[in-house]
Parts: sequence; structure tokens; C-alpha cells
Amino acid sequence: MSDRPPSVQLYSNAEISRALDAMAATINVRCAQGEWLVICVLQGGLVMAGELLQRFNFLLKLDQIKVSRYAETTQGHDLQWHLKPGADLQGRQVLILDDIFDEGITLAALVDYCQNAGAETVRSAVLVDKTHDRKRTEYRPDFIGLNCPDSYIFGFGMDYAGYWRNLPAIYCLT
Repeated sequence: MSDRPPSVQLYSNAEISRALDAMAATINVRCAQGEWLVICVLQGGLVMAGELLQRFNFLLKLDQIKVSRYAETTQGHDLQWHLKPGADLQGRQVLILDDIFDEGITLAALVDYCQNAGAETVRSAVLVDKTHDRKRTEYRPDFIGLNCPDSYIFGFGMDYAGYWRNLPAIYCLT
């Protein structure tokens, strides 16, 4: 796949950077006490996590988790677990970093997983919250960088058919 699908730029790299600055400032205040285990949700959250980690000024360790609902398609399916965190979550303060909050199924399941594993505190941050009335959970992220319309988006870690995660901006299919 050499041609990007028909799309328009939704957020430039500069706009994303400003949103990450603002989100990190809030997270730094809320996570100032104690040690945190930051869990990056692979693969979509990788770019965001790399950018945010440089902005954090609190004590943290890093781990990852890999779950998928889209499997390189544009439609969500059942949650597939590929990798669980290596760290013991018992009594930990956990911050989950993910790319997008769409229907909410994935992030709500990850928060439940961490709580059931004994985490003392679980907070979550997402780069993008998709604006629509199809949320399938009452759970909402603690920290949100940007909002987007109810369209398929890609770039800055988010893929289209497995490609285009490497784009420095966020695009919306037309």
C-alpha cells in the first residue's frame, strides 16, 4: 500500500504536540505522589506514549499491554489479548496510555483488568476521544488530549489497514 487512502488532515503535528503538553501538565499534577506504573497499550498507544513519557516529571516505571479489537480492519470485533503486563500490579498506581477512546470497550476492559489484578489506583489517558453517542460503557478516560468526529482516523500511532501509524499528523478518511 503506497498511496494514503482518501483523507483530510484533522490535526497537525503542532496541534498534537500542544495537546500532549496540556495533557502532560495535568497528569504531572495528578500523578505527583508516589511511583507510577505507566502501561502503554500496543500498538496504537506507542507513539503517544513515547511523546508523553518525555513530558512526565514523576517517578515511573514502564510496561506494556497488547490488546486488539480492530485487527487491521476498520470495524471493531471481540477483544483479543496478545500480551499482558510483566509487572505485578498488586498495590500499584497505574496509568494506562492509549491512542483512542471510541466505543470504550478496550479501555474499560484494561482498567477492569488492572483493578482485578490488585492495582491501588488506575488512571487512563487517551490521545483522542471520538465524539458520538455509541459509547458502550460508562467508563471515561481521566485525561483526553483531543476530540474528533465520528470518522475513521489514522496517523500518529493509529493505523489504517495496518499502515500509516508513522504519520506525524492525524488524518480522517473522507
